[in-house]
Amino acid sequence: MGPPSSGWSDLVTALGLLLVIEGLALALAPDLLKRLVAEILAQPAHRLRVGGLLSAAIGLAVVWLVRG
Repeated sequence: MGPPSSGWSDLVTALGLLLVIEGLALALAPDLLKRLVAEILAQPAHRLRVGGLLSAAIGLAVVWLVRG
């Protein structure tokens, strides 16, 4: 019998999946990720802010659709 389901459990699960995805990306394509990070660093703050907000909104919509 596992721990009771709660918001904390979901948060920890989501963070664990994030680490798995990042770890796989680093292990499978480190040079590509280095180029992507260099490209991100070259972008103006406004563009990163808009991209971050757009990404957060899409993520929120996905969670809302899945969780109802």
